[in-house]
Amino acid sequence: MNCEYFGKCASCTLYDKTYKEQLEYKIDIEKIRFKQYLPLNFEVYESEEENFRYKAEFRLWKSFTDDNKLKLSYAMNDFDKKALEISTCHIVSTDIKELMPKLLSYILQDDILSFKLYGCEFLNSTKGEMIFTLIYHKKLDTLWIKKAKDLELKLNIKIIGRSKKQKIILSDDYINEVLNINAKDIKYIYKENSFSQANTKVNIKMIEWIIKNATLSNDLCELYCGSGNFTMALSPYFRKILATEISKTSIQTAKINCKLNDIKNIKLVRLSAQEFTQAYKKERFFRRLKDNNVNIDEYDFSSILVDPPRAGLDECTRQIVQNFEQIIYISCNTLSLYEDLKSLDKNYYIKHFAFFDQFAYTKHIETIIIFEKRNNTLI
Repeated sequence: MNCEYFGKCASCTLYDKTYKEQLEYKIDIEKIRFKQYLPLNFEVYESEEENFRYKAEFRLWKSFTDDNKLKLSYAMNDFDKKALEISTCHIVSTDIKELMPKLLSYILQDDILSFKLYGCEFLNSTKGEMIFTLIYHKKLDTLWIKKAKDLELKLNIKIIGRSKKQKIILSDDYINEVLNINAKDIKYIYKENSFSQANTKVNIKMIEWIIKNATLSNDLCELYCGSGNFTMALSPYFRKILATEISKTSIQTAKINCKLNDIKNIKLVRLSAQEFTQAYKKERFFRRLKDNNVNIDEYDFSSILVDPPRAGLDECTRQIVQNFEQIIYISCNTLSLYEDLKSLDKNYYIKHFAFFDQFAYTKHIETIIIFEKRNNTLI
């Protein structure tokens, strides 16, 4: 990928390498980190080299031309954390890339839309649906709504306005997505300002890899389920799934995704990983379980899937996962994964190990490990 901002924009930190070189560089680091654990048959899955991000956020930067005309640009941080004005971005999806200059042109022509505007976000689906969020340092009024609605209709996108204590949704705050997993279409909605995988095509590879390599039997427990990215796709392979997540919005979205796919064997409950641990160990009663008609004792769990935040598992969760025969661990941070792996190594062996280049041109890489219990002793 040739980008005129390589070496200037701090978003892509591995700017001095080709795509293949940056991936090899990252894998070499992880081979050293995990040298005592990494199996010989570990796998590596590539990203597309450009136009792979379906989510993006930018600052909006105002300046003046030589003839004193107002200029509006997208901006990222440079390596000194100063604003770097950019006119394009090669890692975002083709839809976002093509829309970026059109939006600036329209906004710059309108004082209401441009006044005190300082940031924006894009959320795109592979089916072409788009949410564009405008972020302001002002209260948004009826005149702004009229102007934004005109722009929404003109560009056939969904627009959301955000300001302090304000969120104005002009039409919808979600987009529809369809992922083709092993030749089967799975429907999702992605909510604005909620977590979703940015690299959609690598995400599909991750889901298909789990289905191919995990032991799929009995019941599945899933912690940090988000809006059901993995849950929906795994539902045909387990008798029942109990999935938990701390975010109310994510749980509500996951329930909608179940309805979209006519899935009946998933129960979704708003619980943190620590709360699930307390419920599992019968240390605390949660009405949220009862309200969702969930009795943990009725599950025959063989596997647990965890996709924790960058900090990894807390100590309680690190212990509770060891009550399961199989652990499917998805990590966006190899540092915390390595620490968790050290605690699991005594009772589990690594059955499968793979790296997925979700974050091309950065030092980050997504990792999935499938652990299997060494013996039948449960913690």
